[in-house]
Amino acid sequence: MKYSKQEVMQYVQEEDVKFIRLAFCDVFGRQKNISIMPQELPRAFECGIAFDASSIAGFGDETHSDLLLCPEPETLSLLPWRPEHGKVVRMFSGIFHPDGRPFECDTRRLLKDAVEDARKAGYQFAFGAEQEFYLFRLDESGSPTKIPYDEAGYMDIAPDDRGENIRREICLTLEQMGIPPESSHHEEGPGQNEIDFRYSDSVTAADNAMTFRTVAKTVAHRNGLSADFTPKPLPDRPGNGFHINVSVRNGGDSDSMYPMMAGILEKISEMTLFLNPSESSYKRFGSHRAPKYISWSNENRSQLVRVPAAWGEYRRAELRSPDPAANPYLAFALIIHAGLYGLKNNSQLPMPADFNLYKADASVLAQFRRLPADLEDARRAASCSSFIRQIIPGSVLDSYCGGSK
Repeated sequence: MKYSKQEVMQYVQEEDVKFIRLAFCDVFGRQKNISIMPQELPRAFECGIAFDASSIAGFGDETHSDLLLCPEPETLSLLPWRPEHGKVVRMFSGIFHPDGRPFECDTRRLLKDAVEDARKAGYQFAFGAEQEFYLFRLDESGSPTKIPYDEAGYMDIAPDDRGENIRREICLTLEQMGIPPESSHHEEGPGQNEIDFRYSDSVTAADNAMTFRTVAKTVAHRNGLSADFTPKPLPDRPGNGFHINVSVRNGGDSDSMYPMMAGILEKISEMTLFLNPSESSYKRFGSHRAPKYISWSNENRSQLVRVPAAWGEYRRAELRSPDPAANPYLAFALIIHAGLYGLKNNSQLPMPADFNLYKADASVLAQFRRLPADLEDARRAASCSSFIRQIIPGSVLDSYCGGSK
């Protein structure tokens, strides 16, 4: 259900809500929030709640540090793990300068701008996210270890799969928040899990990806565990992927998918910094079904982009290189812009690579472009890209190319 401002204020009054979290994220996709009391809600809707932006990564320094959070009522959600009496709710918030201008480093705003560019061009994008994470034990002081919660494998069941009840609790919590998962299962690594989501519009899908990470970490901690979304938590074990399923519509024209895919393949090297923003992101590439080469195929999980077996409204392209260190707002915005590039230029896909790239000869692999080999390689590709500079504000690009994470 999407609420209006008046309905939110009525809900807060009638449902014994005592704290309202105004949520946003820094340029790297780390979620932040400010909690306000119910009596402050009218002021928040009318003129925003001020905060010190100089303390947020990528938001600037102390010289112009005041920014405002303006909650979006349609994103209201109850936090089910908080007390039943004195409830806590959350709304995602836009970020603005004191004079009312949108803040240029608000990555959620960048995604909204990409959606509007697509609408003007006659296209509508939808996303479905698949995020993997490890469950690790805590030590005696409550700090995370690298000891997996179980030793189960891909799609194993209980009792080998000890994460079954944790995934169940995560899914039920998300359902209470109005975010119904599509499926969940044990992944290939020990203690590794995956939960997948149905298609949503671009901004809702990114909001849901952010919410999922918070819920998974909260539920895991409540059960004496740590949920680890880093790209490569264990050496010689599968990394965590953030597989992004994307579809595009243009008046029901399903043929739009292939030029969209061609645009993504053409721009992927320039985008990789934002899809894989940490050093460990590049340790994942090329093993355990994580891609290394720029290629595509139908159904083939050794490829960068695959077209899963589906028909009609479920037909989509799956981009397999991103990992959960990515800011989903930036990731989706760049995918939209790359897709639009392919659509506007009627870009043509290369021939599909209908074979297993992990077992191919070196002479075959030499015919394919590679993804950036490491973080510095990705930074160079992004910083030299006119495509990236047209989309990503200079201060955000500088944060990714040289700022601390």
